[in-house]
Amino acid sequence: MPPAPVLPGGRVSQIRTHRLAAAVALGASVALLATGCTGTDSTGTDQSANGKDVTITFWHGWSQDNETKAINANIAAFEQLHPNIHVKVVANVSDDKSEQALRAGGPDAPDVVSSFTTDNVGKFCDSKIWIDLNPLLKQDNIDPATTFPAQMLKYSQFQGDQCSLPLLGDAYGLYYNKKAFAAAGITAPPRTLSEFDADAVKLTVPSGDGYQQLGFMPDYHGYESSPAHYLGQWGTSYFGPDGKADLATDPTVADMLTWQRNLVNKLGGYDKLEKFRTTFGDEFSAKNPFETGQVAMAIDGEWRTQSIADDSATVDWATAPFPVPDAQAADYGRGYLTGTIVGIARTSQKQAAAWQLVKYLTTDTDAVVSFANAIHNVPSTIAALNSPKLNTDPNFKTFLDVARNPNSSTTPASINGGAYQVSLQNLAYDVESGKKTDLSAGLTATDKEIDDAVAQAK
Repeated sequence: MPPAPVLPGGRVSQIRTHRLAAAVALGASVALLATGCTGTDSTGTDQSANGKDVTITFWHGWSQDNETKAINANIAAFEQLHPNIHVKVVANVSDDKSEQALRAGGPDAPDVVSSFTTDNVGKFCDSKIWIDLNPLLKQDNIDPATTFPAQMLKYSQFQGDQCSLPLLGDAYGLYYNKKAFAAAGITAPPRTLSEFDADAVKLTVPSGDGYQQLGFMPDYHGYESSPAHYLGQWGTSYFGPDGKADLATDPTVADMLTWQRNLVNKLGGYDKLEKFRTTFGDEFSAKNPFETGQVAMAIDGEWRTQSIADDSATVDWATAPFPVPDAQAADYGRGYLTGTIVGIARTSQKQAAAWQLVKYLTTDTDAVVSFANAIHNVPSTIAALNSPKLNTDPNFKTFLDVARNPNSSTTPASINGGAYQVSLQNLAYDVESGKKTDLSAGLTATDKEIDDAVAQAK
C-alpha cells in the first residue's frame, strides 16, 4: 500500500510509551498458552475446534479499494477451505483503536488484528495483548526460521515471544531518473555512498537561489529519508547484548550522521535544502518530487513502483538497491525492511479459529503471492519470494532481491515501541541543521535518554 506518513522505522509509526501490565491479564494469557492457546466460549469449548460454525472478527488497516478487495479475496478463499469458520472483516483500523478494544475485551473486540506498525511489536508481546504464537507454530510443525525471511521474522517478535507473524513486507531501495542520469553522463546507478554523493552533485542543477533539479534530498524531514532507513545500509544494531542502547559505541551511527551532514553541505547546505523541500507536493500523489522531476534520485519503498504508474507520471525511471558505505561495498544489494504484522488477541474466545486464519494469511504461498501482487508489496515468506506466480517486473524485482538479501536489516523491537528511533531522529535533526556539533556527546546523551525511557516503560 502507499504508506501513510511515517516516523522512523515503518509505514505508520505510532509512538506511545504507555504499557499494559496487569497481572490478571498476564495470568489469563499464561493460562491460554498452557492449554495450547485455544480460547473458549461460554460453555468452555472453542466451537471451531470441533467443527461447529464460528464467526471471528478480523481488524486490519488497509483502506484503498485494491487493498480491501485483495484481502477480502483471501478471506473468501480461506472460508472455502474452512466452511465452518466465518470471518467478519473491519477495515481501516488504527493501532490506537485496536489496542483500546483489546484492553477492554468483550464481544466487540477483534480476534485477529493486523498492524502496519512493527515498532509496536515489543509492546504487543510484552503486554501479552497479542498471544505468543510459538506453541501454535510448533503444534503445526511450522519452522519460522525456514518459513520467513530472517529480518521479517526479527521484526515480528520480541525477546523470544513470537506474538505476531509477517503479513507482506516493505523493502527500501533507490529510484533514479534515467533521463537525468544520461544528461549528467552517469551510465549506471551508484553502488557505494561515495559514488552516490558524486552523482547527487552531478545531477543537481541550480536555479537562482534554489534548484531546477536536485540530485537527492538528504534531509531527515524528506520523504522516507529517515535515520532508520539510512542505517539499514550499515546494519546498525541500536542495542547491545545487555539490552542497553549503544548508539555512541556503535561506529555505524556516527558514520551515517557524518555522511548525511556532509552530503547536506555538498548539495548547498541545510537552509537551502529545507527551503526547496517546502516546494514539494504530497508524497502520495502525482506531485511527489521524484515523479515531477524535482529530485533525480530518491530512497523509497516498493509501493512507489505502482504509484508512479497510477499517477501517470512522465518520468523515465528505474530502481536499484540503495548504495552502501564504501567500507561495506561487498554488501551492496542490502536494504531496510519493515512491513505489516498480524496476531491473535489474548481476549479472543475463538483462538483455534483465529489461528487457522493467521496461519493461512501468513504461510499459504498462493495467498501471500496473490495479496502481494494485488497491492504491490513484498511477499513475506521464503516460498512466496521464490514463487513463479510472483510479479517479476524488473523495477519491482529490485525490492524482492533486497528482501531476499541476508544482509538486509530492520529496526529491533523495544518495550516502548519506536521511542528510541524518535530519540535518535531528534538528535539527527540537530546534527544536520548544525545545532549539535559534538556528535559523541549527543550520541551518549541519546543513549541515556533511550535507556531511561525503556526503564520507565518496564
